Amino acid sequence: AAITMAFQPIVDVSSQTVFAHEALVRGTDGASARDVLSAIDAGNRYAFDQACRVRALECAVDSHLPALLSINFMPNAVYNPEHCLRATLAAAERVGWPLAHIIFEVTEHEEITDPDHLLSILRSYRARGFLTAIDDFGAGYAGMNLLADFQPDLLKLDIGLVRDVDRDTVRQRIVSHLARLCVDLGIRVIGEGVETVGEYKALRDLGVVLQQGFLFARPSTGPATVPLFPE
Repeated sequence: AAITMAFQPIVDVSSQTVFAHEALVRGTDGASARDVLSAIDAGNRYAFDQACRVRALECAVDSHLPALLSINFMPNAVYNPEHCLRATLAAAERVGWPLAHIIFEVTEHEEITDPDHLLSILRSYRARGFLTAIDDFGAGYAGMNLLADFQPDLLKLDIGLVRDVDRDTVRQRIVSHLARLCVDLGIRVIGEGVETVGEYKALRDLGVVLQQGFLFARPSTGPATVPLFPE
């Protein structure tokens, strides 16, 4: 099935501006991300990963997106970082999107079987001038070991740490310490999956000013959605 992209803003709540947009795959027939991803297997993973990158760039230009563009990639689909960037580089040049305005966000719907391979990808992308982000920090593979070996530009707190953070003192302490650690390491933190004003204010007060979630804007296709900044 043909794919398109929905975009969800990542906002800076301190300046009330859009920091970036994350590209999220959809079917042109209205299929959800889950439906589209359920058809991915070892045989078509590489082609799908490549198609998503190119489509994200094309749709970002068509939608006149401001700010940075965050593209998810599957580490298990990348067999050679340099070779696998060719289509991305060509598409960025063709549509006129600056490489410095692209964030490559590690996402994985399967287990990371080779951490060294993931590190080589991240280092290769950084050397090319792309920004890097680690998604779902605090869940699955994205833990302290990965952070010790590679310090990304951005780190997204897993939704499990964000949910009800305003009512959970343990989560508040964990997020507070992670935020301070990231400041020390020169990493910017994003709280994702923010759904309530309480979560937004708690994260903001803990030093997490980059946030993403339904509270601000749902993913949408077409022109960029203007996010809401609640009082």
